Amino acid sequence: MPDYKYETLLVEQDESVLTITLNRPERLNAVDRVMHRELEEVFGEVSFDGSVSALVVTGAGRGFCSGGDVRSMDERGAANVLEQRPMGAISQSGRRILHNMLWVEQPIVCALNGVAAGLGATIALFCDIIYASDQARIGDTHVKAGLVAGDGGAVIWPLLVGVAKAKELLMTGDIIDAAEAERIGLVNKVVPNDQLMAECMDLARRLANGPALAIRGTKHAINKKVWADLNMSLDVGLAMEERSSRHPDHSEAARSFVEKRTPEYKGTI
Repeated sequence: MPDYKYETLLVEQDESVLTITLNRPERLNAVDRVMHRELEEVFGEVSFDGSVSALVVTGAGRGFCSGGDVRSMDERGAANVLEQRPMGAISQSGRRILHNMLWVEQPIVCALNGVAAGLGATIALFCDIIYASDQARIGDTHVKAGLVAGDGGAVIWPLLVGVAKAKELLMTGDIIDAAEAERIGLVNKVVPNDQLMAECMDLARRLANGPALAIRGTKHAINKKVWADLNMSLDVGLAMEERSSRHPDHSEAARSFVEKRTPEYKGTI
C-alpha cells in the first residue's frame, strides 16, 4: 500500500474512499513542477491500491486549481520567462497525468470547489463524475497565456459539450460559472458550497459499495472513446502548445501577468 506522502497534495483515506486534495491554497492550487510530478505519481499508484474503491479529487482553500503556476515559470523574474521554462518536460508530465487518470480503475469524483482554469479544468474534466460548488467557475484559459490548449483541453471539452461550444470557450479562454457549466453538460450537478464535500463523499461511498466489476467495466468501456480521442489529438496538441510557448505572445502574456497590465500581442504566426 502506498504511503501517499506528498509536498503539494494532501491524501486522506476514509474506509475505502481516498480523497486527493490539491494543496497549494496560497497559489489557488496552481500546478508547479512538484505538483506535476506528484499528480503523475498519485494517479499511477492508486489504481494498484486494493484498499481504495473510489476517489474524490478537490482543492484546498477557495479554489480547485488555477492551472499552471505562471510565477513559477521563472522565479528569477519575468524578463527570462520564455527562455527558462522547460516546456517539453512539462508537456510530457501533463501527458502522463492524463494517461494515469484514465488508467485508474476506481471511479473518480471531482468536488469542484472553486475556480478551475487551464490544466486545472482539464484535471477536473478527466474525472468520471463532477459535482460543482455553486461558487465554482471553470474555463480553459491557455489562449490568454498565449498558448495552444494542448494538454488535454482540446480532447475533453468537445467530448462533453460538442465541437462548436468547445471552440467558442477554448478559443476565447472564457471562464463560465457553475450554473452555465451544468447547463451545457460540462459538470454533472451544482450543489451549495457548504454541502459539496458531503454530497461528493456520499456519491463516492455509494460507488465504493457498489458492484466493483460492473462499475469499473462500465467506466472502462466509456473511457475507450476518451482514449481514442486522446491518442488521436494529444500529441498534436502538445506539439502545438510547445510551439506556442516559444512565440513572443506567450512571453508577453507571462510578463503582463507578472506586471499586472494588459498584454500587447503581436498577432503574428
